[in-house]
Amino acid sequence: MKNRPRLTVYSRAWCHLCDELMTRLRPLCQDLGADIEIVDVDEQPEFEPLHGTRVPVVMCEDKELCHYHLDEAAVR
Repeated sequence: MKNRPRLTVYSRAWCHLCDELMTRLRPLCQDLGADIEIVDVDEQPEFEPLHGTRVPVVMCEDKELCHYHLDEAAVR
């Protein structure tokens, strides 16, 4: 059985850009058969130095695909 691709989104609960990105990312990932892991930077302070207010950030493994706004082409 093949593993499903997993995207990690670094986010914050109060971030309107995060909400907008997730609204567009969820159906795209459903179409692609990919899973999404959401990491709330406020709940996991070890990510604060990496991301600070630079959220949302979409990662696949160790590669950044996009930040602030969804880059659908990069995610595909």
